[in-house]
Amino acid sequence: MDVLVLSCVLALVIGGCVCVVWAARGGPRWVRAVALVTVALGHLVSGASGKRRSSSGSSGGDSDD
Repeated sequence: MDVLVLSCVLALVIGGCVCVVWAARGGPRWVRAVALVTVALGHLVSGASGKRRSSSGSSGGDSDD
């Protein structure tokens, strides 16, 4: 069951990436809409992982001395 769910998620991700590339080359309106949703979800996911990374903390590090 888990393999089926992961396969579906993978198919959606690959389809979204294909739509982003196709939209960049001037695809139809529905492709541009799917590409917009894909990019927006990508920003949401990367923003959520960035918050998790920053809250897990790197206490030492780069100071501007």
